Amino acid sequence: MINGLVHWIAQNFPNIYNLGWTGDTGWGTSILQIIYMTFWPSIFGGVLGLFFGVILVLTEPGGILENKFWFNFCDKLISILRAIPFIILLAFISPLTRLIVGTEIGDTAALVPLTLGIFPFYARQVQVALESLDPGKVEAAQSLGASNWDIIFDVYLDIIFDVYLKETRSEIIRVSTVSIISLIGLTAMAGAVGAGGLGTTAIQYGYRDFANDVTFLATVLVVIMIFIVQVVGDFLAKKLNHQHR
Repeated sequence: MINGLVHWIAQNFPNIYNLGWTGDTGWGTSILQIIYMTFWPSIFGGVLGLFFGVILVLTEPGGILENKFWFNFCDKLISILRAIPFIILLAFISPLTRLIVGTEIGDTAALVPLTLGIFPFYARQVQVALESLDPGKVEAAQSLGASNWDIIFDVYLDIIFDVYLKETRSEIIRVSTVSIISLIGLTAMAGAVGAGGLGTTAIQYGYRDFANDVTFLATVLVVIMIFIVQVVGDFLAKKLNHQHR
């Protein structure tokens, strides 16, 4: 049955068949590349978002480590990164990409701009969550002789993992789902640095070679991946929201 399907594809869609499953142009390779370029930026972006979100709250006016310079620096950095179109960001930070990973081309090189493109969103979410903390908890900790570091680790980070993740975990799942879907879309533009993936397959081996069947299949596969992420995200969000109630 499988051999018959492969033969049918070879006869009716030779452009799709000729790309193969493995190798530099293979469909399997492209799928793995897009998963690779989505997974790691989600992890790195989440860690950076957590770090900058905490820094923003600690150094903001009235924060326990109030520092106008660092607050303005982090705040403006996040705002600027959110404002730069991703395709421009790819070129703008290419020297930084080369410094970190040793090259400006390939799927690994794309991890740097993809991470910088997504982490500001996470940072703002963490900032909003921590700013919702009852100031009385900080004041109570200070009255008991807690140092600033005690407050950071025992109060603020407790809020992140206890309140933020438990009380609003369904919303975090929804936000993460949207972010992952956005990342999948950004990977198509990452093809500009030779990152590969289904976006590159659709443009380079489909559109540029006038192989409409390749473009169509690559698009369908991307849509399927987005659909799977959306379904899983919605399921987890509803389940966690139900458990919370």
